Amino acid sequence: MTTTTFDTLKFAAEEVAALKKENRFIKPRVLESAQAPVSVIDGKKVVNLTSNNYLALADNPKVKKAAIEAIEKYGIGSAAVRTIIGTMSIHKELEEKFAAFKHSEASILFQSGFTSNVAVCQSLMSSEADLLISDELNHASIIDGARLAKSPRKIYRHKDIKHLTEILESPEARKARRKMVVTDGVFSMDGDIANLDEVVAVSHKYGAFVMVDDAHASGVIGKEGRGTVSHFNLDGQVEIQIGTLSKAFAAVGGYAATTQDLRDYLGSVARPFLFSSSQPPSVAASCLAVLDILLTEPEYLKRLWDNTNFFKEEMKKAGFDTGSSVTPITPVMIGDMDKARALSAKLFDEGVFALPLGFPTVPKGRERLRTIVTAGHTLKDLEFAVEKFKKAGKELGII
Repeated sequence: MTTTTFDTLKFAAEEVAALKKENRFIKPRVLESAQAPVSVIDGKKVVNLTSNNYLALADNPKVKKAAIEAIEKYGIGSAAVRTIIGTMSIHKELEEKFAAFKHSEASILFQSGFTSNVAVCQSLMSSEADLLISDELNHASIIDGARLAKSPRKIYRHKDIKHLTEILESPEARKARRKMVVTDGVFSMDGDIANLDEVVAVSHKYGAFVMVDDAHASGVIGKEGRGTVSHFNLDGQVEIQIGTLSKAFAAVGGYAATTQDLRDYLGSVARPFLFSSSQPPSVAASCLAVLDILLTEPEYLKRLWDNTNFFKEEMKKAGFDTGSSVTPITPVMIGDMDKARALSAKLFDEGVFALPLGFPTVPKGRERLRTIVTAGHTLKDLEFAVEKFKKAGKELGII
């Protein structure tokens, strides 16, 4: 590797040193196999409790076959943005089928879940006369989307309907041209589910529309994995459903499921849609295959939830604090970053990969290991992981 020194970039070394001192420097481990329940990471075979591959479909033969066939038919990429010549028939097919899956009129594909949130927030909150109202624990992409929007923003305490109501009753909200209330469906760090029924009721009472980010809910909760709206029987009552195709759908990309008019508007003004090339056709094809699996093979969702319930129960029995999670996201609360890193390192040595998370991903004092079980883990995998957690936890005085 060539070493190059620029006097103008000397500040970067200082910034890295500061990150290391604050325990915020990130050096990711390297996956050397398919994203699987048992993976090869940094040359070591481990039970993988860190992947978002909820349904264990990233290496599924049916999904891979669909991707390969799409490459053979359409090539490897569109080499264009959607509005020029990057809209392929397979993109339209996925949008139509995803809209049906979400019980909405239409949907629009974006390059990622992150850009989906940015696109909607920036496009719809386009005036200082608008108001964006967001749950305090919403994903970073919603925070960044709000920053890029021209509207002011208000933050309500996590799942606090009284506080949300106070904001909606404020003079600023009453005079706003548009009001959009935004919440995650499943909160990615704690694994709890938004009180979407209450959010929708109070938002509509005060003339606001609702956007829910279902990144960790699509393919996970609700009938056939349709998400938070389905979970609360709110079909036809939530204006905008956002999500990613990189978690349960095991690929990459994002979407907004909404009305036809709003879909058409976003397709004409949303900057990520206008200025980024479209998904490779293989990605669209693999997502279509996952949709088919969700609709015709319910055993995947059943295994996911059977595994989730087993792991949570065993971890609680062992004495670990798993927070308020009711989903496959199971935080193991530590409260100290040094201990969280030490626990993660011991687990890896023992054959279990569980990633430590600290500030700014989670608040200081709320450091943890975030674990996610999948439909592909066997009972033996999970029993092994729990035993290693017990051993390492006792050695470190955590339990």
